[in-house]
Amino acid sequence: MSETSYPRASTALLFIDPYNDFLAEDGKMWPALSEVAKSIDLHANLTRVRKAVRDADIPIFILPHHRHQPTDFEGWAHLTPSQKAAHEYQLFAEGSWGGEWYPGFGPEPGDVVVKEHWGASSFANTDLDVQLRQRGITHVIFIGLIANTCIETSARHAAELGYHVTLVRDATAAMSAEAMHAAHDINGPTYAHTILTTAELVGKLAQVTAE
Repeated sequence: MSETSYPRASTALLFIDPYNDFLAEDGKMWPALSEVAKSIDLHANLTRVRKAVRDADIPIFILPHHRHQPTDFEGWAHLTPSQKAAHEYQLFAEGSWGGEWYPGFGPEPGDVVVKEHWGASSFANTDLDVQLRQRGITHVIFIGLIANTCIETSARHAAELGYHVTLVRDATAAMSAEAMHAAHDINGPTYAHTILTTAELVGKLAQVTAE
């Protein structure tokens, strides 16, 4: 894993769900995520990764979850437990403050915002795969939320599609330390090509910047 390099022309940062409901103190999910997020300095690490990626002239893709509306899932036969809970809480509700980008983490000019995902995978029923392939992307770096749900499912999907996958341990969070351990130390090594800390990733991206 330590030998991974990131080709400038074919690497992308994939930032999942940078919403107020996840990242802001008044967000609906922040109370459940805050202990882990604070312990790893999540916001600072997300900022560091984004800056290093931009300095290396690597594109950023924003992978947003579906913004909920009260009539969502009417007639659906098989909601997952996560979908049911998100609908009940109206996470990232359409038109709400919680469904807006967390300040500083939303898309900037040149970033690609892909279609919203309905479940845990940012690839399923979206345009993410074609957006990446049309730009010649082969290496994808995942940050955002939540480590053991949308990050893991999307990253597994990426590996199945043939992408080189990097997870960043402290640029994501979960609702418990046990979930983080499972995501990065039990499940991650079965599919991810590289698992790094923010500091390790920034160091590797600095090599790209210097090229």
